[in-house]
Amino acid sequence: MEATTARGLARARVGSGLAVTVLLLPFGGYGLARAGAVSEGTPLVLGLLSGIVGFVLLPALCEEKAPFRRSSSCLTAHTLTGERSVDLNRITTVRLLTTFSYGRPYRTLVVRDACGVRLGIATERSRRKLRRAIEKADANAARGVPGPRVSRAARVELGLDPGRGLAVHTVLCFLLLAVSVSLYVIVVLRLGGQ
Repeated sequence: MEATTARGLARARVGSGLAVTVLLLPFGGYGLARAGAVSEGTPLVLGLLSGIVGFVLLPALCEEKAPFRRSSSCLTAHTLTGERSVDLNRITTVRLLTTFSYGRPYRTLVVRDACGVRLGIATERSRRKLRRAIEKADANAARGVPGPRVSRAARVELGLDPGRGLAVHTVLCFLLLAVSVSLYVIVVLRLGGQ
C-alpha cells in the first residue's frame, strides 16, 4: 500500500505540475518574443490555447473514473494521473469543488487522507461510502476522537446538513472562476501586446 501511495502521489504531482506549466506557457512565449525568437503574437496564441486546456485539466486531475474498487476502508479509483486509493478511516479533509459545464454546476467531493492522497468523488456509490465514513467519524468525534475537517458545502452535498443550501457556495465559485479567467485573459492580452 505504501509503494502504491507513493507512486500515486508522484503521478499526481507530475500531473499538477504539467497543468500549471501549461497555464504558464504564455510567459515563456513572452520571454521568447522579447528576445526576438518568435513573433509578438505568440504569447496571445499560447495563452488562449493553454488557458482553455489548463482550466479544464486542473480540476479533472484527481477525479475518479470507472472502473473503481472498494474495500471496507479504502476507495480506489482510476484518475487522469493513474490509480489512487483513499483510506476512508483516515480522512483528513473533505471539500466540495464546484465547476461549471454546459450552463450548470458540476460538483466533485475532494477527499484527502492522512497519507496526502486526494481523490475527487463524483459517482453516487462512492458518495454513499464517503457519507458513511463521515457519519462514523462524527460518531467517534462525539466520544472525543478527532475527525476530519468537512466543509459546510460538502456536508450539504452529502445530505449531512440538510438545513442549508448551496446557493451561496455556487455563486462564490462562479464569481471566483469568472474573475480568475478574466484576469488570466487580461494578462495574456497584455503579454501579447494587445
